[in-house]
Amino acid sequence: MARYFLQIQYDGSAFHGSQIQGDTPTVQLAINQSLSTLLREPIESFGASRTDEGVHALCSYYHFDTEQPLHENFIYKMNAILPLQIAVNKLYRTVDPELNCRFAAVSRQYRYRIYKEKNPFKQNRALYHPYKIDRAILDETAEVIKEYTDFETFSKRNSQTKTYLCTIMESRWEDFEDELHYVVRGNRFLRGMVRGLVGTQLQAAKGKVSIEEFRKIIESKDCTQADFSVAGHGLYLEDIEYLEGSLIEIFDKN
Repeated sequence: MARYFLQIQYDGSAFHGSQIQGDTPTVQLAINQSLSTLLREPIESFGASRTDEGVHALCSYYHFDTEQPLHENFIYKMNAILPLQIAVNKLYRTVDPELNCRFAAVSRQYRYRIYKEKNPFKQNRALYHPYKIDRAILDETAEVIKEYTDFETFSKRNSQTKTYLCTIMESRWEDFEDELHYVVRGNRFLRGMVRGLVGTQLQAAKGKVSIEEFRKIIESKDCTQADFSVAGHGLYLEDIEYLEGSLIEIFDKN
């Protein structure tokens, strides 16, 4: 039995989240159905990250197992079957047949996009936020976040997580053309965590929360103190890293 990793991207506005929910249209369901059609056997995939409804992915991974050889133009065939809102970018075979794309990830990076001037072409692609904010405060809150490891405050209830400890490697705000982006990289993220971090930082940047109060919100370990209200369509899963040498890329013949 061989294990394969699919590197994919998707438009989250077309799905009710990434994780399987019966017959509800999700990313995982579409991948399972497409794999089963191409391989002509029931295939169940497993995702590297669980994204909420509306959240996009520029780079995510799903793994699946099969004993049969793959088609020489597997990526092309998968993309022909998958919905237009999902694309397979790369295909890998794992060195370790037990490698799990979720638990083996070394780090994940998310990006949240915000724009100030109304733009109909950015609807469902970024957060329209036409309010005055203090950019210097955002830079400060982003630095504060890296000082902490317990993010229970930014985990939605009923997440069934066993630990709230996360290592944040990068946390920063960037100007990108006419947008403002929050970029965060960590070894793991909790359910709703990035949106909670963005929403609460915006509250500070609008003068509703001081830096000291922002620290107290983190330390409270109380999710009711965080702001999760920012829309999912502004959030992108941008990158997932694995240990070097753990994956062998497979290319289509043509």
